[in-house]
Amino acid sequence: MKTTLNIDDNVMAALRREAARQSRTMSEMVESALRLSLRAQRKRDKMVALPTFRSGSPLVDVADRDALYQTMEGRSPCHRHQYPGLAADGDSPFHDPCRG
Repeated sequence: MKTTLNIDDNVMAALRREAARQSRTMSEMVESALRLSLRAQRKRDKMVALPTFRSGSPLVDVADRDALYQTMEGRSPCHRHQYPGLAADGDSPFHDPCRG
């Protein structure tokens, strides 16, 4: 198929040089580049499923910022040990490390 393209002057000059170096036509070079680009795009469009793991119940309530920071910093996730005045949340669906 014959078509007309607007190509930047610098890109066209590089295309001419590379086509001459490879003893190929500019059309062959453009077609190869487009095929590679389109093939790469298709590969990026196919998302690979990431593995999932079952690791049991959460060890910290991520909605509790203080407990989350303490856990990430390697301190005891039981904030009652560091802040004894805080009451336990008996309604929390999350594992309470203070209770075991």
